[in-house]
Amino acid sequence: MSRRITHLPKNDRSLGWSAILPKRPPRPALQGDQTADIVVIGAGFAGLGAARRLAELNPGLDIALIEADLVGENASGRNSGFGIDLPHNTGSSMEELARGRAYLRLSRAGISALRDTVTRHQIDCDWSEDGKFHTASSDRGRREVLVPTTEELDRLGESYRWLDREACAARLGTGHFAAAVYTPGTVLLNPSALCRGLASALPENVRLYENSPVIEADFGPVITLKTPQGSLRAAKAIIAVNGFAMRFGFWKGRLLNFAAHASLTRPLTSEEQAKIGNIAPWGTTPANAFAGVTLRYTNDRRILVRQNIHFQPSMQVSPALQARVRRGHQRLFETLFPALPGVTMEHSWTGFICLSRNGTPGFGQMAPNIWSAVCQNAVGVTKGTMSGRMAATMALGAEDPLLADMISLGQPNAVPPRPFLDIGVRAKFAWEIFTNRHEA
Repeated sequence: MSRRITHLPKNDRSLGWSAILPKRPPRPALQGDQTADIVVIGAGFAGLGAARRLAELNPGLDIALIEADLVGENASGRNSGFGIDLPHNTGSSMEELARGRAYLRLSRAGISALRDTVTRHQIDCDWSEDGKFHTASSDRGRREVLVPTTEELDRLGESYRWLDREACAARLGTGHFAAAVYTPGTVLLNPSALCRGLASALPENVRLYENSPVIEADFGPVITLKTPQGSLRAAKAIIAVNGFAMRFGFWKGRLLNFAAHASLTRPLTSEEQAKIGNIAPWGTTPANAFAGVTLRYTNDRRILVRQNIHFQPSMQVSPALQARVRRGHQRLFETLFPALPGVTMEHSWTGFICLSRNGTPGFGQMAPNIWSAVCQNAVGVTKGTMSGRMAATMALGAEDPLLADMISLGQPNAVPPRPFLDIGVRAKFAWEIFTNRHEA
């Protein structure tokens, strides 16, 4: 099938994670007529994971990795920087916990693969194995989410620590949370720096092309991709473009794209650090990600705030909306940390997350020569990495016991056609926010 792709990622250069990093020269764009044995489209966590695994499995393979913009600037670089090892609920559904062991094995394998690359290539990405605090803002959230979470952790034989309100305030520097469950296996990091580092450390048989959006694709027996300055032909392809997969003709009517907004403060001064207790860095995830707040206290003493997730099928937001969200984050920060007057948001940005109706990934073989690694359901660092690695394994016909775990997660359910989809999703989302408003 041949398609024109007119809806492309737009980089507004607002990403705070990359703004605090040194400048880097981009890799050359795809130019002229090129060929490869296999092409990976998209250089986020899934695409980077796929390209590396292909090279590991077959060092003689000629691999092309095509990125529409700059590595670390799009969705993967715009997340909150959690490499989560445990099953993770995004909304009020706890279904993922029921498939806990498969998610656990896959996520920990993803962290292990990333850790190995970060260590071997000395990637500077603030990699910190600090764990995370899964928080509830209300007693209801504590009862309905945190308690069942601990029961599932007990079933899985996983260690954790319970924190009450007083303990949360002492450890996190804010009195906002009613309770938290601390688990030690999550890694905290700068996601943009990690993506950059993974790209710089790609094996020699991987050619990375940046600033090379695919504007036309023919997914026939020989795959042909056209970019503004060139073209590429390959025998096989791995699609790793997350929510843009539908623009390429895959998973149509099965993926849901949401905008997620985040802000990052300036670094705290020594006096400001003392006001919240000179605490060690931490990361929190909310009992309900749609209604609650995700927070980070980073190694360089900045505080990240992520709140306000909404359905955005266009994957575009206006500057006016971003400015409004930034003001809301500033007000929220002042409520959470009243001891820090005068600390302002230095950066604010929007990223896009891809969810499925039933919380499953868009993974698998789409045609005899095409494989998919998309829809990470808001846990892109680990799920994306393993989705890409397993797609590479499948594409080369290799064996890996984790492939059975990946397949066992299922595939995205169909959603209603538009405009009924928009009405239904927005109504359900509004209900989710309303019924979980106690977690705001």
